[in-house]
Amino acid sequence: MELGNIWKPTYGPGPEAPGGSAPGLVAMAHGFLRLVQPNALPTELINFEQSQSGFSQENINEVLLYELGFLVCAAIGVLLIILVPLVGCCFCCCRC
Repeated sequence: MELGNIWKPTYGPGPEAPGGSAPGLVAMAHGFLRLVQPNALPTELINFEQSQSGFSQENINEVLLYELGFLVCAAIGVLLIILVPLVGCCFCCCRC
């Protein structure tokens, strides 16, 4: 194993997309994530050098607006987790 020049390192190309046996699924997952969260993370909202007083109401609103796509997906997931067994129970018990 050769280390090369430690004082002046040479860097290769950046990271590549993961190759694998299912490129269609990888593309579908990345497409879904781009659909749910199209914006970049607003780094100015996350400032660890601020005082320990916490977030202001304006910052909380901006973060919630940023995470709106994930919140909608979570709400739909919880709704399905509750409704699917309930509807299944109604079909099984109340065969009208």
